[in-house]
Amino acid sequence: MQEPSSSRVPGRPRASRMAPDVVVIVLDDLGFAQFGAYGSDIATPNVDRLAAGGLRYTRFHVTAMCSPTRASLLTGRNHHAVGMGFLVDLPVDRPGYCGRIPRSAAPLPRVLRDAGHSAMAVGKWHLTPRWERSASGPFDTWPLGLGFERYYGFLQGDANHWAPWLISDNHYVEPPAGPEDGYHLTEDLVDTAQRMILDQKQATPGKPYFLYLPFGAMHSPHHVAPEWCEPYRGRFDHGWERWREQVFARQVASGIVPEGTVLPERPPWIPSWDELGAEERRVFARMHEVYAGFLTHTDAHIGRLLDFLHRIGRLDDTLIVVMSDNGASAEGGQIGTPNEHRFSARMGDTHDRNLAALDEWGGPGTYPHYAWGWAWAGNTPLKLWKRYTWLGGTRVPLIMHWPRRITAHGQIRGQIVHAVDLMPTILEACGVPAPESVDGTPQQPVDGRSLIPTFDDPDAPAPRRTQYFEMLGSRSIIHGRWKATTDHVSRGVLDEEHLIRGSRDFATDHWSLFDLGTDFAEAVDLADEHPDIVADLQKRWDAEAKRNNVLPLQDSLQNRLAHMIFPPYGFPQRAVYRPGASPVHDESLPLLTSGFTLLADAEIPDGGAEGVLCALGDHIGGFVLHAAGGHLTFACSRAGDLDRVTALGTLPPGRHRIGVCVHGTTITLLQDGQEIAAGRLGGPWPSAFQHGGAGLRIGHDRGLPVDDAYRPPAHWNGVIRQVEIDTSPPPSLGPNPQEGLRTALHSD
Repeated sequence: MQEPSSSRVPGRPRASRMAPDVVVIVLDDLGFAQFGAYGSDIATPNVDRLAAGGLRYTRFHVTAMCSPTRASLLTGRNHHAVGMGFLVDLPVDRPGYCGRIPRSAAPLPRVLRDAGHSAMAVGKWHLTPRWERSASGPFDTWPLGLGFERYYGFLQGDANHWAPWLISDNHYVEPPAGPEDGYHLTEDLVDTAQRMILDQKQATPGKPYFLYLPFGAMHSPHHVAPEWCEPYRGRFDHGWERWREQVFARQVASGIVPEGTVLPERPPWIPSWDELGAEERRVFARMHEVYAGFLTHTDAHIGRLLDFLHRIGRLDDTLIVVMSDNGASAEGGQIGTPNEHRFSARMGDTHDRNLAALDEWGGPGTYPHYAWGWAWAGNTPLKLWKRYTWLGGTRVPLIMHWPRRITAHGQIRGQIVHAVDLMPTILEACGVPAPESVDGTPQQPVDGRSLIPTFDDPDAPAPRRTQYFEMLGSRSIIHGRWKATTDHVSRGVLDEEHLIRGSRDFATDHWSLFDLGTDFAEAVDLADEHPDIVADLQKRWDAEAKRNNVLPLQDSLQNRLAHMIFPPYGFPQRAVYRPGASPVHDESLPLLTSGFTLLADAEIPDGGAEGVLCALGDHIGGFVLHAAGGHLTFACSRAGDLDRVTALGTLPPGRHRIGVCVHGTTITLLQDGQEIAAGRLGGPWPSAFQHGGAGLRIGHDRGLPVDDAYRPPAHWNGVIRQVEIDTSPPPSLGPNPQEGLRTALHSD
């Protein structure tokens, strides 16, 4: 008889008994000056109490955009070094811009999970490449594929807070309630985070967890119920210049900004408040009232999470990190917009249109973004904003709170630090070394360094002397006390193309020079006085660019189109969809921009046709084929401009093929191959309807409608056998291929 083996299968690892729980809270598009603890008069009492009980960092830097910052945060590496030089919505065949974190950079949740921690993510992801976000995956770049054990949130760059398109783990799900029930995404995310923590702690009380909580706020759409905005009514009537001056005074008084800092003057592309008309001022003030209410609402739900941690006895031994992914966003353009998709579609807005939407600003009928004067003020005292490597794009709040370990309550730290430093900080706090190999893949060097020495010592050395930056051709570098920054303005954003002063050609870019030891805000350009230092910093930037896969530089949509990675299975010319499945991601549909025929094989009951045959998106952007009172209707919302064609006659009972043909701007309704109505689109068919993506639903709708003539779910009252979309002859990217890329550009 064979002797039993004496070898043992190793058990699962156990985390250190001293390891804290970790919660990383990321706000989106929040500027340096927008928390109360950083000088704002917007009420953020819960974030402020974290600052009062922890540390505020005043020289914390990020990459200037969403996907890249999140990649740096979760991997500890520079964003180009992990393929995230730009947004995952535009993956290209360059190592620094492929939109895919490599296996040689195992992210923080995977490393902590392998060391015995639980890992949960709730909120915005935006680290999965375009074409890989459908119900079919592939799932290796979804949260669970990159190390998390649980996930709830949304995959793309933004979401409708009243009616988001959500993921639970590896599948799409519907929100637990609708906009008519008072649903709001931020509240749902915090509810889910608390539930995940409670499940984890009740099952394994001694096991620490890592919770990654990136909110959709404060990214557009600025969605919040009116009662949160009312306390701010009239508070911003003095305008962005005076508000900025008041913020700056508080920053200096509190030590957030050093004494002697020069507040840069208003640039010419920001309108002077005093020169605006009364109606313009009213509209602009209301935009900021809604934004302020949105931020206070977000803070209140952060407070709800903090109170929950206190109730379960875990707050004192939880390392809480609060940060923003980039500076305040100017993607509302010079005058703002009630529907941000109009800006990215280059459809433009007017003051009259903004005024007409004012009473509903922030509600379900809007998808708003404030005017860029408020982004400029929200980054006080810094220059420019998101998407630029001036400090207004790259310097944001960072708060660390850990009562058991951080005793320097309310203190300020001025070391120059970066998002890459957060993974090493968390690993050291948890007693977990960075692995040399994961699943047999050697790991590339971690660029970040732990910030734990700064917890006790305000004079601890900065993690590094040199940090490069690049985003859409905007370039800068910090080395020691010096910072050099180019004046490059990228192409693709309409108002910036027309109004911002700067270079549009890499060959003519001017490098400005700033002494960060005395100039906190990049206010005094010393380039002419120190050309030798500028030349040295340019060489250092070149070296960092080569080391991190930054080159070749790309600042135009044409360049990205030429190198874009498309889906391996291509785009179907004809596709058939049946009821009973999850919504079909718009990235999986045939390309519709060159025309299509959509036909439903459906049975119409004797009582007449009612309900939705198919729908994608909503009134913000989308299309629907439905019937009301027996009349077939096709409606298309192009960033809020609704085109509708309705048949005069009613659909007869029985089985029929009914649908629509869209060719150019002509819409033709069809029944059994015959035209029954015709009309026109007011403009070209959109390359994409929504920044956050949209799904095609068969036989019903959900959330918000495309057309107010029906109310979701509006189930089809007959039988639908299938819906067919045919784009023959083979489509291209459309008459203007840049349009789809511009939409992706704004998807962050």
